[in-house]
Amino acid sequence: METETPDLESIKRQLMSIRRPKKPKMLVVDDEPDNLDLLYRTFRRDFSVFKAESGIRALEILSQEGEVAVIISDQRMPEMKGTEFLSKTVPQFPNTVRIILTGFTDIEDLVDAINSGQVYKYITKPWDPNELKTVVQRAAETYELLKLRTEQLCRANSQIQLLSDIMGMALKATEIEETLQAIAKAIGEQIEADGVILQVVSSDSLATTAGAYGIVDDVKGWLADDQIVSEAIATKVAQGEINIPNNSALAESDRYKSANIQAHLCTPIIDRDQVVAVFSLQWQKPCQLSPDDLYTVRLVAQEMALVLSRLHQST
Repeated sequence: METETPDLESIKRQLMSIRRPKKPKMLVVDDEPDNLDLLYRTFRRDFSVFKAESGIRALEILSQEGEVAVIISDQRMPEMKGTEFLSKTVPQFPNTVRIILTGFTDIEDLVDAINSGQVYKYITKPWDPNELKTVVQRAAETYELLKLRTEQLCRANSQIQLLSDIMGMALKATEIEETLQAIAKAIGEQIEADGVILQVVSSDSLATTAGAYGIVDDVKGWLADDQIVSEAIATKVAQGEINIPNNSALAESDRYKSANIQAHLCTPIIDRDQVVAVFSLQWQKPCQLSPDDLYTVRLVAQEMALVLSRLHQST
């Protein structure tokens, strides 16, 4: 049996068009106000910079703002040494890259911190602004690489678990509708969609057999006459709108307004060149899907073609 991979490139282009890169976050920590202001002025053009006059205040900022790409900390501070502060950030923010500013007399204090991976690099005072900028740029690149690898690993593990769950449900299935319901729930929880509908298609029309998760009330009728769904079935290509309030043709639709749906993606499930079902995802906020998540949608659609084929053969 052959399955066709739905084309999600048009959706990816929509997502990429509205996702503008944000400045990476940086936290600078120094008990001397002049040094703190200098660090802020040096990096504010390229980073979203947060300032802290002590390690204690820096930890408070991190608890409020979350992970930052780079931390620059002075070593000698009255309440808490820089190395002590940085060591406290490692468990919660392992990808953050840490740089310490130090005098020559403090070098021995840094050996353990560097060897244990708590400090990426140290810069001796007085620092050269150009040297510091170069180090920070490399630190930011290192952070992005670490973050990317972590996200790829998490995404791969999530994909494997979701596909395993779907196939496990299919192997235990006795009724199509019950199985679609369970799979819709698994997909919704994994992809973090507010609504999911898996609905069978027969002769290019929606059938009554369906399963749903989340905010959808009228499961079997919700997708009826929907422009996005109709186009997905007709073209055999995924269709979607990731910012419905900006689409005048959809924004006034009663179904979208009543459920406060602001993003909708519909992927056809194709088996032997025939649309056998549709896979609909809805969000109550614009752009809740990342471009990388589209690969998971593609894999789910492929596996659902296999699942539906098996279910039809067993009934």
